[in-house]
Amino acid sequence: MRAVFAFLTGCLFGMGLLISGMTDTTRVQGWLDVFGDWDPTLAFVMGGAIIPMAIAWRFTIGRKLVLAVAFPTPPQPRIGRNLVIGSTMFGMGWGLAGLCPGPAIASLSYGGIGGLVFLAAMLAGMVLTPGLRIRIDRALAAAA
Repeated sequence: MRAVFAFLTGCLFGMGLLISGMTDTTRVQGWLDVFGDWDPTLAFVMGGAIIPMAIAWRFTIGRKLVLAVAFPTPPQPRIGRNLVIGSTMFGMGWGLAGLCPGPAIASLSYGGIGGLVFLAAMLAGMVLTPGLRIRIDRALAAAA
């Protein structure tokens, strides 16, 4: 039953990305071009996602779950090397290609070869990053 709800939730998320324009790379790049032809419409998409989620976190306190053991804990507001490197890589991919992981997967149905290349590069980055992180940590430890 849990897999069914996960599938339905993923479908709803993908439809939301398509309807909101988050899979339209020119719209996303227009949102990021604050000094050029700026397109502010994605601010409403982001607000439409962030505000309900912030409210939902408040309603989870003391609730009983139906399909899970526990609610995930909110992330700690800590700025560190992982956050800076990860957000930089995410931002570079988003700015250069106009896609991030969710819209990249949603765009596979119509994205053509460019969508497949982006997805392959994104997956390669996800696979290679842990090994790269270990090498960076070793190099920093040796330098200290």
